[in-house]
Amino acid sequence: MSTTKSEFLNELKARGYIHQVTDEAALDKLARSERITGYIGFDCTAPSLHVGNLLGIMMLRKLQQAGHRPIVLIGGGTTKVGDPSGKDESRKLLTDAEISANVGGIESVFGKFVSFGASGSDALLVNNADWLDELNYIDFLRDYGRHFSVNRMLSYDSVKLRLEREQPLSFIEFNYMVLQAYDFVELYRRFGCRLQMGGSDQWGNIVNGIELGRRTDGAELFGLTAALLTTASGAKMGKTASGAVWLNPDMLSPYDYWQYWRNTDDADVGRFLRLFTELPLAEIDRLVKLEGAELNDAKKLLATEATALLHGREAADRAEGTARATFEQGTISETLPTFELPRAELAQGLGVLSANVRIGFVPSTSEARRQIKGGGLKVNDMPVTDDKRLLTLADLTPEGVIKLSLGKKRHVLIRPV
Repeated sequence: MSTTKSEFLNELKARGYIHQVTDEAALDKLARSERITGYIGFDCTAPSLHVGNLLGIMMLRKLQQAGHRPIVLIGGGTTKVGDPSGKDESRKLLTDAEISANVGGIESVFGKFVSFGASGSDALLVNNADWLDELNYIDFLRDYGRHFSVNRMLSYDSVKLRLEREQPLSFIEFNYMVLQAYDFVELYRRFGCRLQMGGSDQWGNIVNGIELGRRTDGAELFGLTAALLTTASGAKMGKTASGAVWLNPDMLSPYDYWQYWRNTDDADVGRFLRLFTELPLAEIDRLVKLEGAELNDAKKLLATEATALLHGREAADRAEGTARATFEQGTISETLPTFELPRAELAQGLGVLSANVRIGFVPSTSEARRQIKGGGLKVNDMPVTDDKRLLTLADLTPEGVIKLSLGKKRHVLIRPV
């Protein structure tokens, strides 16, 4: 039985978001008495966010739906340092131009989940480069560095992991937790932000910010984390054999995104329905009791609802229709992901191994060869048995494409241009 009374915390608890809260009773009271401003930070290490970031985005959405104000903090400044949390080696340091390009790539996603504006519960999009780039190093050390104990910083998991494995931890990375703590204080001063949320690997960084705010400003700040997600098989959420599950449609098609959720392990269906869709909890409780073929219907519903949140209802329904045509009706659907190749290249003949690497099914020709030996690669639904097989114009179907398949779930149409 939940002891919280606020709509915000009750919803997060009921759907399984909460792992730790710094002072749950006080935060619950605050959420019932006034509009809370809360934030999550997203560093710009890639041109797109991935499914592993989706939990935080959904938490910001829940915050706004409960009448509070979310802040999306873009880490244009902290990305220059690199967060050591959860890493046993240093991140690659990006140039300012690379960071700027990545910022442009990830900003568009947030508007799908929260609404931005300048009043009430409208979300704010803020970049910490606005203040971190302007810091005077000596002044910053004097005013804020003195509040951090190196002894305590050495006890954090992000540092201990590196030291125990005898992996180098650069001085610039060691400063990351100080900068993140300062972000919280700066957001409190600028926007009255009282809450920072994040994954459980950020707990130490969040507590640092809370303590820094108390020491420098006498502020009462709060922290809330969600457990880092792994699948039932133990795999990290958002990672597949072929790479990250990106949120930007130019890096992963809505169809492939739908397929990712459709392939959810049976044991994960209920949990993912609660976290990544907005279906009523009573309906989810009914769905998770299904078994066998009926549970597949629950997976399709998960896939469609999750895809609709990110790519829109029309794209989600189209992805579901494509899957139905491909798997249940055995036809080639024109809405399958398409890869264009020069007609002249097919006229000369393109090796099937190289083709599967080009379209991104496998990372190397040796892996493609291994898939052939296991019967996993198909051309126009026919298994490939010869690793020297060439794709030519003679392989074009009546629809004018060549269908390549890896296993039962991944398909791409090669179209000559």
